[in-house]
Amino acid sequence: MSVDDVAKRLIDYGFHAPTMSFPVAGTLMIEPTESEDLVELDRFCDAMIAIRAEIEKVGAGEWPADDNPLRNAPHTAAALGGEWEHAYSREEAVFPGGVVVADKYWPPVRRIDQAFGDRNLVCSCPPLDAYED
Repeated sequence: MSVDDVAKRLIDYGFHAPTMSFPVAGTLMIEPTESEDLVELDRFCDAMIAIRAEIEKVGAGEWPADDNPLRNAPHTAAALGGEWEHAYSREEAVFPGGVVVADKYWPPVRRIDQAFGDRNLVCSCPPLDAYED
């Protein structure tokens, strides 16, 4: 499992993916603000504990290393349609660790190729002369 796998799996649990590999490569930077209440902090801790249990299932061979909820996260609504040919259930994919239907966040896109994006930056900003005024 990689730091990307954990960060993307947090999306299935209803959390914004945290900063990855900054300031230390291969790590997550968790920065709860003072506006987060204890219930939300506990929910985050529960999600991290559940993700650790998912990693252990991969380590124990219950889920293949290349086809598990972490490697395929985040799971979109569109990903659930059609045939399901994964080693884990649809429910494990989208309602992990007690996520309830009413609180489910449906990400609009699956995982993107971040390395490709880093190498092929496209800026949609206005040209610099538009800022002269």
